[in-house]
Amino acid sequence: MIAPASGNGLPEIYINQYRDIAISEMKRTGVPASITLAQGMVESDYGRSTLARLGNNHFGIKCHNGWKGQTMRKHDDRRNECFRKYNSALESYYDHSDFLRSGSRYAFLFDLDPLDYKAWARGLKKAGYATNPDYANMLIRKIEENRLYEFDRGITSTVSRVQQTKPRETAPARTTEASTSVPAQSTAT
Repeated sequence: MIAPASGNGLPEIYINQYRDIAISEMKRTGVPASITLAQGMVESDYGRSTLARLGNNHFGIKCHNGWKGQTMRKHDDRRNECFRKYNSALESYYDHSDFLRSGSRYAFLFDLDPLDYKAWARGLKKAGYATNPDYANMLIRKIEENRLYEFDRGITSTVSRVQQTKPRETAPARTTEASTSVPAQSTAT
C-alpha cells in the first residue's frame, strides 16, 4: 500500500482510484504509470480542480486544433482558454496517453527508459507540457513521495514491445462551454 505523503489521505485515495488505468495505459502506450499518476495528481489537484470536477480533465489538456470533442472554458495562462472536456476521468486518462503518443513534440519521450521517471518528467517540461518552471521537480517529488515508480516495475517487459500504436479514437461529442475563473495551474499546452 502506498503511504500518503501529505498525511491528509488525498494521494492514497487518488492513487488507489486511478492506478489500474495508469498501469493499463503504460502497457498500451508506453507512458510510465508513475508519470501518468503524478501528472494527474498535480494537474487535477487530486481530482479537486475545476477542470477535473466539471470536465473530467485530469491532465489540463487544452483543445488544440482538430479537437472535436466537448470543451470547457477556463482562465489559465490566458483568459478564457479552451480545455478538453470528457464524459469520465477514464476518458481523460486514455486521451492523455494518446495526446503524448501522437504529439510530435513528445515523440522523443518514447525513446527514454520507461523506468527513468526523472528523464520523463524533465522531458515533459522540455517539450512544453506545462508553463510552470518547476514542473519536472513537482512530478519527481510526487513520484518519490508516493513511491509511484513501483507501478512501473514489472511492466517494462510489456512496454518494450509497445509499437507505434494508433491512438484511441475519441468520439466527438457536443460542445459545451463553462466559463470559470480559478487560479492558474500548470496545464498542457
